Amino acid sequence: MYRFLLSRQWVILTLVALLLIPTMIRLGFWQMHRYEERTARNQLVSDALHATPVPVERMTSPGHTVSRDERYRRVTATGTFDTAHEVVVRRRVNSDEEVGFHVLTPLVLTDGKVLMVNRGWIPADGPSQTAFPKIPAPPAGKVTVTGRLMPDETTAASGIKNLQGLPDRQIMLINSEREAERLGAEVLGGYIAQTAPEPKGDTPEPIGTPGDEDAALNYAYAIQWWLFAAGVPVGWFVLVRRERRDRAAAAVAQDRREEAPAPV
Repeated sequence: MYRFLLSRQWVILTLVALLLIPTMIRLGFWQMHRYEERTARNQLVSDALHATPVPVERMTSPGHTVSRDERYRRVTATGTFDTAHEVVVRRRVNSDEEVGFHVLTPLVLTDGKVLMVNRGWIPADGPSQTAFPKIPAPPAGKVTVTGRLMPDETTAASGIKNLQGLPDRQIMLINSEREAERLGAEVLGGYIAQTAPEPKGDTPEPIGTPGDEDAALNYAYAIQWWLFAAGVPVGWFVLVRRERRDRAAAAVAQDRREEAPAPV
């Protein structure tokens, strides 16, 4: 009654089932790996955001590349804002997905080095975004700011193309090396997203805190793939039983037709 398993149809079906099981198991392990990565990233961000702020000079220096472990670290810096060399970063959105600019202002530290400070988001004056927008001035004189340390932006990491021929004092990516060339000064690696002091009138709009990645979703996907893998042999066995039952019923019906008396 199980000879049908050697038919072309059932051989193909069995091979497909045997291929699906390890594939689904591997996909489950891949999702679990993603779950562990995201959990570790969330913990790293949480630790950085809740750590006691330290002087920015302890975390970065001219030419320094901000590492993954240093990202979002809370730092403080004391200096004077250089609004004459302020620029805006194009095509940035706020929490409401409105397109505007990020305001990037050099902060000249007490030792003469420069820290690039992202003071927040402002709306664009019009759809063309060619004119330099009106920007609320930062506090005058010496000021101490607090912010989250961020790495230099790149096209590979952000997906933003570094376009050429932009309007005056507008850039696409925040990069400390390019800013050092533009300013002719020693610029600390990376930049900070300012969190304090808060701007007067809520402009520029502060940049939101990075959110947690949904690691639980990857965990659920891993369990789902493993359940699918376990379900494949169960489904194959059910199909085999049904096929055997149907063939047995067909054989019994055939025997009855053959034993029935011929019509007169």
